[in-house]
Amino acid sequence: MSPIAVDRLGAGRDVDTAAVPAGATTSTHQLTTADGAKVEGVLHALDGANTVVTVMHPRQSMTHHPMIPLFLAAGVSVWTQGARSPNNDIALVHEQALLDAAAGHVFLRERGFASVLVFGHSGGGTLAAFYIEQAALEPETRIDVTPAGRPVPLPGTRMPLPDGAIFLAPHPGQGQVLRQCIDPSVTDELDPMSVDPDLDMYAARNGFAPPPEPSRYSADFLATYRAAQAERIARIDARAIELAADAARARARFSRSHDPADRRAALAPRIITTYRTDADPAYVDPSIDPNDRHYGSLFGHRPDLINYGLVGFGRLTTPDSWLSTWSANHTNADFVRCAAGVHVPTLYLEFSGDQAARPQAGERMAAALATTDTTRHVVRGQHFGQPVAAGEPTGYAAASAHVAPWIADRFDTAPPHGTR
Repeated sequence: MSPIAVDRLGAGRDVDTAAVPAGATTSTHQLTTADGAKVEGVLHALDGANTVVTVMHPRQSMTHHPMIPLFLAAGVSVWTQGARSPNNDIALVHEQALLDAAAGHVFLRERGFASVLVFGHSGGGTLAAFYIEQAALEPETRIDVTPAGRPVPLPGTRMPLPDGAIFLAPHPGQGQVLRQCIDPSVTDELDPMSVDPDLDMYAARNGFAPPPEPSRYSADFLATYRAAQAERIARIDARAIELAADAARARARFSRSHDPADRRAALAPRIITTYRTDADPAYVDPSIDPNDRHYGSLFGHRPDLINYGLVGFGRLTTPDSWLSTWSANHTNADFVRCAAGVHVPTLYLEFSGDQAARPQAGERMAAALATTDTTRHVVRGQHFGQPVAAGEPTGYAAASAHVAPWIADRFDTAPPHGTR
């Protein structure tokens, strides 16, 4: 690999992947959701397996997740569920993602699997908890509108309840993550370079040190910074609510007038651009909620630069996707909120070097689970399964040491197969 590839912003997520065991047959499938959307999935069917693990993330493809061969080696089949908005924040509405997940659960039950387990890594963890919470409710009590006020047919959707849940490095929800990493020093939402120097965490005057030296922020600065982050979220919320109301009024007018102009106004995209969302002081100050994490954010080792670039959480959204996914004040996809509805046996695994799901959040999230059958471990690894130190096993390998016996103790597994 060239030095440029190694040093580029965002490099370093790839990890070694185990070989796929013999006896697994792979097939692709297209499914139709309750609201008529088309989604795809990949089934790795293991000979003799009556248990299947479904793997899904609301906005990323899980087709090649490194845990897939490790689940197969543990004696269970694997289903990777695609979402309708892969790699796309602009249209990600979590309530619609539940419809995508439900289609997969129906498919797996109809295939005859005796046990279906959900696996949620990172943002997939909150989605899994959200699905379990809604699936466990009586249909008429499920959410029937998105936070932006659009109807969603969860009450009329078949949502099979899974038999167990495996959470790996779940973060507390996209909204909660963004609350911690949005840059409150932005003074003009239309200007990516606008800055309030008193709120700039990347300024030496406020405690920032040249990378990779650790920064140190005072308690007073952090308190002011966190409050300003909440204020910026609230300002964007207000804008999203206003824009959603504009669209709703246009839809209402069209329903009465059938005027093409009103229809166009209802369909016109109202795009929210959110600059600078890689600015959590804990990325560069390891004394904040300490763990084994390396310097930097989920996106790379230079958050002071990444913060100003294209990559980041929630850069482009609609009012619907902002309120459903990225607003800590309005999203339903909040792990702690959803965990109160999780009563199935649960394996909760944390990475010791996680940049996004740190110890304090992990304590709150695990404590919120309603199930009486919870197994919790902290294993060495970074958020995307990279080893904490060179020469160590990947975080996924460390996690699998707990996953395999937990599954075997509770569910039917296939006999061991050789590796290819």
